[in-house]
Amino acid sequence: MSRIHEALKRAELERGEAPKEPLSSRPATELADPAASPLVAAAAEPLRTQANEMVSAAFEPLTLDTLRQQRPASEWRPDANAILFADPAGSLHPSGAEEFRTLRSRLYHIREKQPLQTVLVTSALPSEGKTFVTLNLARAIARQQQRSVLVIDADLRISRVHEGVGALAAPGLSEYLKGEADALDIVQRGPEDNFFIIAGGTPVSNPVELLGTGRLRALINRFTPVFDWIILDSPPAVFLSDASLLAKVSDGVLMVVQSGLTPFDMAQKACREFSENQLVGVVLNRMPQGSGYGYEYYYGQGYVAAPQKSKNGNRR
Repeated sequence: MSRIHEALKRAELERGEAPKEPLSSRPATELADPAASPLVAAAAEPLRTQANEMVSAAFEPLTLDTLRQQRPASEWRPDANAILFADPAGSLHPSGAEEFRTLRSRLYHIREKQPLQTVLVTSALPSEGKTFVTLNLARAIARQQQRSVLVIDADLRISRVHEGVGALAAPGLSEYLKGEADALDIVQRGPEDNFFIIAGGTPVSNPVELLGTGRLRALINRFTPVFDWIILDSPPAVFLSDASLLAKVSDGVLMVVQSGLTPFDMAQKACREFSENQLVGVVLNRMPQGSGYGYEYYYGQGYVAAPQKSKNGNRR
């Protein structure tokens, strides 16, 4: 092979051409970097500029004002059985106002002692009123001046949040987790400027797989600087693992238990799904009138008691 190489060099010299270096003798950076060619570099520059602009837009800080501009208000038709104060311009339902104010105040007190911005609302069993508590707690927060709240329906099996406020069912969280919609595309704003929701979207049969992808954490991280509170409505904690997964992206868990219906052992089992630091309170729902337990009220079909502490200091 050396003789052939020498012959080629002599032929090039005889033709007056500069001898060409074999590829193996060229620097590795010259072979590996296509941009070493001026033509390739010139063609790649517009692509680099476009990519840099897309990255800058993706990481541009999101504010409540910009979110309001991008998500125009829509006319919701709240379910009067699910929302105590369906009329944004009206007052809270007199029989339920104080209890949700109390619950709201207790969460603020807990926030003074530990980080608490993202709250997961769950229950031991289905139909205990967790969505009812989620929506009315959020509305109680939103009625404060300069306070904003985002409700995320994380029950991808049976979504109910959109029905309570009279919003659209999709696109929602399931579309985002599947990569079919962007974060801003799934946010809905009602008549109030500081109350937003993300509906559950199209029901899915594999919510655990979707919740474990990491996209939900990215979604919450995107909206954490925007809202004062983010409240997640989740499936029941017993028999399903969804709530325990959702608790990992939440700062605290609020458990809803229905009085006279939820077996004591089921309530205990549900609470054991979360650590002691995660469980920030228990709402006892649909209490009999005149039971004397904590702060209670009657509305529609049930009673609710705000979290209370017994005389020895333990949470009831």
